[in-house]
Amino acid sequence: MNKEVDPVYRLNDVHKVFPDNKGPVRIMQDISFTIRAGESVAIVGSSGCGKTTLLQMMAGLDTPSSGEIIFRGENLQHLDWDAKSRLRNEGIGFVFQFHHLLPEFTTMENVALPAMIRGENKQAALDRASRALEQTGIARQAHQQVNTLSGGERQLTSIARAISLEPEVILADEPTGDLDPENGERVADLLIHQSRNLRCTLVVVTHNHHLAGKMDRVLGISSGEIHDYTHA
Repeated sequence: MNKEVDPVYRLNDVHKVFPDNKGPVRIMQDISFTIRAGESVAIVGSSGCGKTTLLQMMAGLDTPSSGEIIFRGENLQHLDWDAKSRLRNEGIGFVFQFHHLLPEFTTMENVALPAMIRGENKQAALDRASRALEQTGIARQAHQQVNTLSGGERQLTSIARAISLEPEVILADEPTGDLDPENGERVADLLIHQSRNLRCTLVVVTHNHHLAGKMDRVLGISSGEIHDYTHA
């Protein structure tokens, strides 16, 4: 596949319906867009509009009710859970709003986990983690238990974990949503810097319009439909 021609993501007529005791609830309809290699894209919208659900579907963590999500030429709906897990480990770094770090492990051990899951030996995984922590500016906290870190430090650890395997795509779900303005700005700038440094695609779900304004494109979800606000 030619990365310069073929998009990293192609979404075709994606619909998402949730069952409810009062009847099905449609939160997404006719969602279609592409994302090119190396592009940075913000997805914005009001709470409950489906932004996080869309990101989870793009990661293969959820499935659309109908339509197609094509990642690197693979239709995610045609893959079983193990194949999706391998695809995520090989090509996607995920940054969660609430970190999902393991409190019983140190900062470095948390960052090393994706490489160990991939099958790298422990020392190689720790070496990767050390480089990622240097890049995110929290190498001094490498041997701290993550439950002793501040909120900003935990989010930086989450970013270090996401970039440790040099992914083709970083998906970030409200990465500044739980942070004060100063730490939020630091995390936003770091995400953009690291995506450019790795030459990878960055997709961010955010309420932070300042962060969204720094991205190449801004897509919005409203009334279950997608809109391109980039030139609005």
